[in-house]
Amino acid sequence: MLRNLRRASQGIFLLIFLYLFLQTESKGANELGYPVKIFLDADPLLWLTTALATRSPERLLSLALIIIAATALLGRVFCGWACPLGALNDLAARLGHPRQRPLGWYRLKYLILLFILAASVFTLQPAGFVDPLSLTIRSLALSIYPAFSHAVSAVFDAIYAAQLPVLTDASEAVYSLLKKTVLPFRPPQFHQAFFLGALFLGIIGLNLVERRFWCRYLCPLGALLGILSRWALLKRSVSEGCDGCGACMASCRGGMGPVAEDGWKVSECVACMACDDVCPQVAVRFGFSRNKARALDLGRRRVVASVVAGIAAVPLVRITPLSKAMAADPTLIRPPGALPEADFLRRCAKCGECMKVCLTGGLQPALLEGGFEGLWTPILVSRIGYCEYRCTLCGQVCPTGAIKKLNPEEKAKVKIGLAMIDPGRCLPYSHGIPCIVCQEVCPTPKKAIWLEEAVARTQSGKEVAVKKPHVDLELCIGCGICETKCPVLGRPAITVTSLGESRSKDNQLLLG
Repeated sequence: MLRNLRRASQGIFLLIFLYLFLQTESKGANELGYPVKIFLDADPLLWLTTALATRSPERLLSLALIIIAATALLGRVFCGWACPLGALNDLAARLGHPRQRPLGWYRLKYLILLFILAASVFTLQPAGFVDPLSLTIRSLALSIYPAFSHAVSAVFDAIYAAQLPVLTDASEAVYSLLKKTVLPFRPPQFHQAFFLGALFLGIIGLNLVERRFWCRYLCPLGALLGILSRWALLKRSVSEGCDGCGACMASCRGGMGPVAEDGWKVSECVACMACDDVCPQVAVRFGFSRNKARALDLGRRRVVASVVAGIAAVPLVRITPLSKAMAADPTLIRPPGALPEADFLRRCAKCGECMKVCLTGGLQPALLEGGFEGLWTPILVSRIGYCEYRCTLCGQVCPTGAIKKLNPEEKAKVKIGLAMIDPGRCLPYSHGIPCIVCQEVCPTPKKAIWLEEAVARTQSGKEVAVKKPHVDLELCIGCGICETKCPVLGRPAITVTSLGESRSKDNQLLLG
């Protein structure tokens, strides 16, 4: 009964997670479904590391306190009963025959946690890279879900290409249903999608080596909850009827260790209670007790090494040439409402939610545009998509406040960059060909791109009336629609750079 109850709980939370993930999409003009950021809001690791890195008093109250309270009472119930990545790992483990004897590397995740906490104290925020909820959302949003969308589209394209009326009519109804339920509003495409997907599938594939490999040995959130669970009231007890058969070890989701009670590692128990179900002697029981569990022994040298490594990572990450120049990187265009770069990096969880809800697909995961610290943070790539003038969805889904919530009136005053024209590639300037696309699509109430009437001469001496575009430095907000719509293929004739962004006093074309 307990096993079935736990499986039902995992299934329900996974379905809720996937439902909220699908709802994290535009439902109309600046309207959003219930975002999956609810899970991130309840993430104790992101809550703690963001509070440490930013010294933010407003982060003291959080849904994460509910998870912390539940852990203090019942142990790592979140890992065994609610975590979506844990549920996916359990499903993957059923597909293979993982080894039954644990490797025993459980200390590794605690050392990773110490590294992250030490770095966070010194204002580096590495938790988003390995936090299980952030990792899962990022992987699904930027790789798995787009791959699913393109695969479904390919199947229906093949059906339409067959030109069989019966199949075509049936597929139309099915495709319409899918568009209303699980398919995205637009076909998503993201840089690094293959790498992110391979990384996620690799984590899932580790279950073929050992069940819940990620959860047992790598998950820093599980390590944090494991530390908190030391004081949990729900504990396991073993009666004298135990004959040491090892059935409980084979079924244990956490790989806790010896059969006997004195060797039981409470910090590794995910409260699956499988040992209670499978014990042939009915010697295992779970009940409430105030007895304090044994302290976790990580080894003094390992602890010191992890903390020192976390502290040393901060200057090492920030002394690279990429990081030194990132404030002036012309391609580092952040979403509207993004905090100043240093504060933005301290908060961004690299979860990918802002990229998922971007209406045009312009928000892409950064590689090294913002230095190693800015890996997988959002940047606007205007050649792919522009920032919709009335859209504020990215600020609505950000779980850590790295992107502020703005109303449309506030957003209209925010500059994320500046458009600049390349006369050598612009059709009216260089070739005498009339073109006013950039001015036509400019969304600002008073056009930020204005036109100068001029006369161009062809090689034969014929005069052609053209209108040469110019950018108004005060009116341009850097939305990038001019670059997206520019008809010049390859490198466009007008590009947006981060110059002039509202969030920086230094990254300006004209200082003072």
